Amino acid sequence: MKKALKLFLVAFIIAFSLLNLAAEELHPRLKKAVASIDPILPYQLTRTLASPEFAGRLTGHEGYTKAAKWAATKFKEWGLKPLDNKNGYLQPYPSPYTVIDQASMTLYLPTNPGQDGKLEYQSVGLKPEKDFLPLLYAASGNKTSELVFVGWGISAPELNYDDYAGVDVRDKFVLCFRGTPDPARREFQYHDEHRTRMRVAKEKGALGLIYIYPEAQANPNGDWLADFMPGMITEKTADLIFKEINSSTAELKKALQTYKRPISFALKSKLAYSVTSRHFPDGIGYNIAGWVEGSDPKLKKELIIIGAHFDHCGQHLGLLFAGANDNASGSAVVMTLAKAFASLYPRPKRSVMFVLFGGEELGLQGSNYFAEHLPSGFDKVVAMFNFDMEGEGDGAWCGVSAEAPTIKEAIEQANKHINIIRGINAIRNIGVRSSDFAPFFLKGIPCASFGSNGPHLAYHQTGDTIYRINPEIMGSIARVSFLSVYYLTEK
Repeated sequence: MKKALKLFLVAFIIAFSLLNLAAEELHPRLKKAVASIDPILPYQLTRTLASPEFAGRLTGHEGYTKAAKWAATKFKEWGLKPLDNKNGYLQPYPSPYTVIDQASMTLYLPTNPGQDGKLEYQSVGLKPEKDFLPLLYAASGNKTSELVFVGWGISAPELNYDDYAGVDVRDKFVLCFRGTPDPARREFQYHDEHRTRMRVAKEKGALGLIYIYPEAQANPNGDWLADFMPGMITEKTADLIFKEINSSTAELKKALQTYKRPISFALKSKLAYSVTSRHFPDGIGYNIAGWVEGSDPKLKKELIIIGAHFDHCGQHLGLLFAGANDNASGSAVVMTLAKAFASLYPRPKRSVMFVLFGGEELGLQGSNYFAEHLPSGFDKVVAMFNFDMEGEGDGAWCGVSAEAPTIKEAIEQANKHINIIRGINAIRNIGVRSSDFAPFFLKGIPCASFGSNGPHLAYHQTGDTIYRINPEIMGSIARVSFLSVYYLTEK
């Protein structure tokens, strides 16, 4: 009797497990749609976007505009509806930009005083990208002056903190780190924005602000200021400067983080900095958008937005910043999803819009503009899915609005079939380094943001090319995202 009972229980468990598996099987229509997402498509799209033809896709530049028109033709070819009748798939907005044609830096490091008691200097020429880069909104100029170290470069008397107190920076270059004295204090966030730092340095009379970064990276995220020459040097280069005080980059940063108070001082070292640039105040950027109309008479008035930033840093100093991973890869995933949903029949119940944002590298300009000019004809935006750097690694991560259990459930359900997401984190607030989901999150729209697990090498450097891109990771992210979005369109 006991043996028969055991056999019955085993048979019941097996039958229940098979029934469960059967219940989780994808509908043949969805299985076919997922199988149709070929990793070669996002790879080919990434390769095209990262090609020299589009000159690094700096928003406002003709290379970006050419790429935007190319993407719009793809949306039309795949049967997506245009954003509006006037501009079609392109949403224009103001986007000033700057191109750096030439730049040079030379350090003059103090040595022992000569026979006359005056300091002698050793000159050290710096190489672009290896040792330094101008910030990509620097004005033209040719100046030589002393350096003043100003910690984090923050002047916030209202927070009882001022790196500029007690030092004279007029007609000098200021040298600082990126960051804040206390990352836990969100009130410092405004002062950690590039535009705030640059404006403060200029108001104090500085010739330019020079960041200290681990590596030189292209950075167009700021405003062109007349006669102001910002740039960045590597930590290795900064160590040459700090030898005069018998210190180093690591020691100074540690002291700032430990004591959480200003450590600012004048230096004897000098910097010769030359920039030739062209500023275009009347530049026009574009968001590229197309949509698939839902099939349900009521739910089609509810919209899910799928987006990625389309831009990168451009071409400067004869160097092409192609931005294959950041973020041709994310744009390619969005375009792949657009084609997959446009081919799906019957249509999902809710409408889905696909947006390639301009100006993310300039400070989320395109997504901010889109969020403030949402398309008419819809009752609400149900969710926003964001894709940023999808091309490197062997897995994916995902951030989801903390108060969005429906999105998280949809992603987890989808991942059972794809098994590519290694972790899901809660998005609770927005910082200065957020991606294009931020403007939607701040409007109370539930968001999800996807990225591959990297390592994301050559970030904002010329090495971010198609040769680093893994087609399979983009294909898997596209598949899990397709199912996640589909589940949301039906709920």
